[in-house]
Amino acid sequence: MPRRPIVLRKRVSYDPRYHDPIVGRFINVLMRNGKKSTAERVCYGAFDIIQGKIGGDPLKVFLSAVENVKPVVEVKSRRVGGASYQVPVEVRPVRQIALALRWIKQSARTRSGKTMKEKLAQELLDASNNTGAAVKKRDETHRMAEANRAFAHYRW
Repeated sequence: MPRRPIVLRKRVSYDPRYHDPIVGRFINVLMRNGKKSTAERVCYGAFDIIQGKIGGDPLKVFLSAVENVKPVVEVKSRRVGGASYQVPVEVRPVRQIALALRWIKQSARTRSGKTMKEKLAQELLDASNNTGAAVKKRDETHRMAEANRAFAHYRW
């Protein structure tokens, strides 16, 4: 019998403009100190900048950016006989999206630029074109998992 209780996944609200659950989650990831309206303003402002630059649907750019940043495998530390191994494991779909959204946010924050809207818009455009810091982070994670493929038999 497991010691930990089964935790049910919380339902994320859809965003008001696009009615998309992933955009709703991204707004929650962007949010600081409970200021959701500020996070919405930053996210939608970035979408407006993207729409002005490409003239198309910014939601498609956002979803392709998330798709390009999602990791397939990652490494987890596993202690075996006094030694710690970095064991490659597959990433669950919910965690893939969570990591992608987090990496996009972090990459946008570390970018040099004027406002967060502009930095986020540029990071989303770069990620949708398979370039940028968030895609580099995904590639680095995949490279680490590939390098430690020999320890895959320690998977639990």
